[in-house]
Amino acid sequence: MTIAQLVSKELALPLPGVTATLALLEGGATVPFIARYRKEATGALDDEAISRIAEHVKVVEAREGRRATILESLKELGVLTPELERAILTAGTLAALEDLYLPWRPKRRTRAQTARERGLQPLADVLLAQGPSSPSREALATPYVDPAKELPDVEAVWAGARDIVAEVIAEKASLRAELRQLFTEDAELVVDVARGKSKAPELAKYQDHLGRRERAKNAPSHRVLAAERGETEGLLKVSLELQPAQVSARVRQSIVRRGAAPVLAKELDLALTDATERLLLPSLESERRRTLKERADEEAIAVFAKNLTALLLAPPLGGKPLIAIDPGLRTGCKAVALDARGGVLEQLTIYPHTGRESEAGVQLAALAKKHPSAAIAIGNGTAGRETETFVKKLQASGLLPKELRVISVSEAGASIYSASEVAREELPGLDVTLRGAVSIGRRLQDPLAELVKLDPKSIGVGQYQHDVDQPALTASLDRVVESVVNKVGVDLNTASPTLLRYIAGLGPALATAIVAFRAEHGAFSTRAQLKKVPRLGARAFEQCAGFLRIRGGEEPLDASAVHPERYALVTKIAKDLGVTRGALVGNESLAAKVEPAKYVDEAAGVGLPTLQDIVLELKKPGRDPRAEFVEVGFDAEVTELSHVKPGQVLNGIVTNVAAFGAFVDIGVHQDGLVHVSELSNRFVKDPSEVVKVGDRVKVKVLQVDEVRKRIGLSIKALQAPAPHVPHAPQQPFNAPRRR
Repeated sequence: MTIAQLVSKELALPLPGVTATLALLEGGATVPFIARYRKEATGALDDEAISRIAEHVKVVEAREGRRATILESLKELGVLTPELERAILTAGTLAALEDLYLPWRPKRRTRAQTARERGLQPLADVLLAQGPSSPSREALATPYVDPAKELPDVEAVWAGARDIVAEVIAEKASLRAELRQLFTEDAELVVDVARGKSKAPELAKYQDHLGRRERAKNAPSHRVLAAERGETEGLLKVSLELQPAQVSARVRQSIVRRGAAPVLAKELDLALTDATERLLLPSLESERRRTLKERADEEAIAVFAKNLTALLLAPPLGGKPLIAIDPGLRTGCKAVALDARGGVLEQLTIYPHTGRESEAGVQLAALAKKHPSAAIAIGNGTAGRETETFVKKLQASGLLPKELRVISVSEAGASIYSASEVAREELPGLDVTLRGAVSIGRRLQDPLAELVKLDPKSIGVGQYQHDVDQPALTASLDRVVESVVNKVGVDLNTASPTLLRYIAGLGPALATAIVAFRAEHGAFSTRAQLKKVPRLGARAFEQCAGFLRIRGGEEPLDASAVHPERYALVTKIAKDLGVTRGALVGNESLAAKVEPAKYVDEAAGVGLPTLQDIVLELKKPGRDPRAEFVEVGFDAEVTELSHVKPGQVLNGIVTNVAAFGAFVDIGVHQDGLVHVSELSNRFVKDPSEVVKVGDRVKVKVLQVDEVRKRIGLSIKALQAPAPHVPHAPQQPFNAPRRR
């Protein structure tokens, strides 16, 4: 099979689409560009499928490269039989390939290798053959006794022969495959206290995991990662266990022959035990634990990616002037007035929580009067709810306009941004604390444009993010940011270098060059002007142009997602409708008259998918896929953990989704947990099927633990009962699920 055929088969994706995608990727096209502007070639594969192809082709190429290397090595060694070659050519996994190569693979010095050098291979062959050959084990071993070879007696001779046999057994590919399958299907993940750590105070955080025994293949990712972390910290002992009788039966069935000589039975049993306990089980357990960790990493990274996607797609308030406040107690609240594009107009520090409430109210009212705003954005960290209460009191007293929206904004990562090089470059004249306030305000205006300035791992929407494969996590989150930025599109004349770098075909260097060109020559009036940016060639222009917007420029289509390569097509459509191109763009009634099928041109790569996208853009040029902004509306009487009581019904916002449930901010500086069993009246396997980060939800408080600072919440408790399904078997909550 070709690489494309293998990728197609293993990902269960259509071969034509995979072939076209691989060709486009090889030609330098980016995932967002292919997904948006080459739908006809790929069969309309989305960016997720294209990303999977881009990643999986590396796996396939690595495996096929290893296959070729193994075949060449075995040819050079002169051991490649037709049967072995067939087995290697048909091996479906890297593990199966390595099993076949194992007997000849260069390895560190082994006990079996030493025994062979002492001349014990013939005796080992007799033991493996298991045939009648001597009346006694002594008679078989005596000819090999040689003190000069460190074989002083019969026992030493048999020990060496067993070492050879044990290695041969452990390297038998079919047996390894059987036991690997046992580990995959039946192994139990066992977590206990590490030796000498039973009284360690740090063990408390793993209390829910101690003594747990569960089928490894069913263990959720968060428990696998917790176990791995505990073992790394030296607090837990983690193992995979199989039923000894089951393992022994598989090994004996694979090795022991009928009619084996009784005189050799004991030696063979010892060799089988040694092969199993010293070589096979430790090796395969380590391999299975690696695959469990990889699976757990993949699941955790996928959860992080979903959460980050939802966070980046959070509804923006939009380009409106506002006042942003970074709350504080003793150190005061940092307040800034921002214009509609996030530019800093004025800043000050007020002290409403240190006995100077009246003075602070006058200062804030003066700032609001001088800079009329649409909203006041307040960070949700320390003193956030107190500051919100203070601002609402000012509204009630008439010092601040009642129509001014007061909105709580997540501070996650704001302090990291404040001290970053990006912040220093953007806001060189501001103190670090004031930069935090600016970030909070801009995050309300446009979450995407502000959050891309942060390392995604610092935003706090992950699960065991420091325990997973870091390069894989970084690559996944970068793909998420790239996908979302290109899906939304950016304003070419206002976007920061940090935002531009994620646009398809650009990157840091070209993003910086664009901003420098913009600073020197003024705002771009057309997308075509991008071609004048130094080092931005035809390929980069092709990839990036469709994702960059110019509003109010010379070319109406530059404000849309229509690619410049299709401007001529739109001109033809407009001409057929008897209007100019400019008159067609944004005219829904005219665009509705377009008959896409009439303009299909397969030779030019223009099919129905492209035409349908163009018509949508003509109706609403540059439409933002994000939803309308909606405030949370926290309960004004519940601002501290001590205010939270079982039975209360509160408004909240989902801040994080994990495999075991969703965390919800209810406005008390401590997120509550809606366990997966409390998300819905129906069975929920994946919490992200029900909620996503940023969702506004109503929850009922189930329990409050002020000591451990834990809040148990339920969404299910506020839903109508699920309809009764007649004859549905009922199982207790902890009953094992039937297969």
